[in-house]
Amino acid sequence: MHFIGIDELTRVLQLSISPVALISGVGLLLLSMTNRLGRTIDTIRELSKEMDAATPIQAENITLQIRIIYKRSRLLQSSITLASVSVLCTGMIVFCLFAIYSLHVPLYVLVMWLWGIGLGALVVSLALFVHDVTLSLAALKHEVGCIVAESGAFPK
Repeated sequence: MHFIGIDELTRVLQLSISPVALISGVGLLLLSMTNRLGRTIDTIRELSKEMDAATPIQAENITLQIRIIYKRSRLLQSSITLASVSVLCTGMIVFCLFAIYSLHVPLYVLVMWLWGIGLGALVVSLALFVHDVTLSLAALKHEVGCIVAESGAFPK
């Protein structure tokens, strides 16, 4: 068994800095995504309670809001899953780097695949997150339109 020396350990730690920084950044994105998911769930619960006392027109508007918010929830769920896959792949890269240097196991191809899968998952996750933001604005536009229609006033 070969023990890793201080020079090799320093090299491994230097190589691990970028993946660990990526994990940290994706962790912050996950925090934002899970907060948004929690808000969508809370909003759907509130709208469901309002449905009982709603007029037929209000119920139709609430139903549309719930559909949009539920779609957002599904997008956020997928986005969170893919961001988590990215973190998992990146963590495995750090593990592989230590295995390469301490056990002299040639895992270079695996590291490249993990990096590609992790970045691909992150890119798709971010695309879904942007789509959620777009849907959020569409729901707001609809809600403002309903308020304007009910009041007869037009926003300036």
